[in-house]
Amino acid sequence: MHGRHQAGPGETFWQYRTYQPGDPATAVDWRQSARGERLFVREREWAASQTVWLWRDASPSMAWRSTPALPEKRERAELLVLALAAVLLRGGERVAPLGGDMPPASGGSALARLAASLPPPTGNGSGLPGPERLSRHAEVVLVSDFLMPLEDMDSRVRALAATGAVGHLLQVLDPAEEVFPFTGRVRFSGMEGEGETVIRRSEDVRAGYRDRLAAHRDGLAGIARAVGWSFAVHHTDQSPQTPLLALHMRLSGSRSGGGR
Repeated sequence: MHGRHQAGPGETFWQYRTYQPGDPATAVDWRQSARGERLFVREREWAASQTVWLWRDASPSMAWRSTPALPEKRERAELLVLALAAVLLRGGERVAPLGGDMPPASGGSALARLAASLPPPTGNGSGLPGPERLSRHAEVVLVSDFLMPLEDMDSRVRALAATGAVGHLLQVLDPAEEVFPFTGRVRFSGMEGEGETVIRRSEDVRAGYRDRLAAHRDGLAGIARAVGWSFAVHHTDQSPQTPLLALHMRLSGSRSGGGR
């Protein structure tokens, strides 16, 4: 149960206010009222469970890995989303898939329902979902490679943030996408209808590729920062425990009022 920074049902003291006609006598704080000539009512802070909306990218670009020893980006993204949901549900929160049909839920059966409600892999890409289902005070966790035009990312993130939601972006990449280890003649095939490109000396474009990736990541971080969201990067050859812990700490920080 988390404070909403306004008066309502809860256990934590929020503020005193002047007694108004219609207030029950049991609401009057007689000790505080005895210090002056007016009656005061003691209000508590409204406390309620948090709703966290979770999304993992199901576009074709996520179904890739550079070696059979590594998980696909989509597999890692799904693992992180479901593991985070399990931790949140254990703490009494409510979870729901952003872009899915399942309403926010809590309790023992919610995790299985969430897993079944995640949007299936698509053949034509799956852009960021819209804000239509978000409620006030919601939190949003988006897990993707975010290899999409920055202008599309910016418009979607701003639409989600306009609802008042606090968001967290986690970029999941294969390590080969980070370092570009290719050498010699390589044929690159797009996974979302981009066609094929043959590069005769792949090592000649490595530096330019890394610069483009760094610029794209800076753009993603700037988009998140502009709306007060967080941004982090995870590689599939690393332990999933590290980003899971970081996400949970960010969610806990924003609920306590200091994690944006």
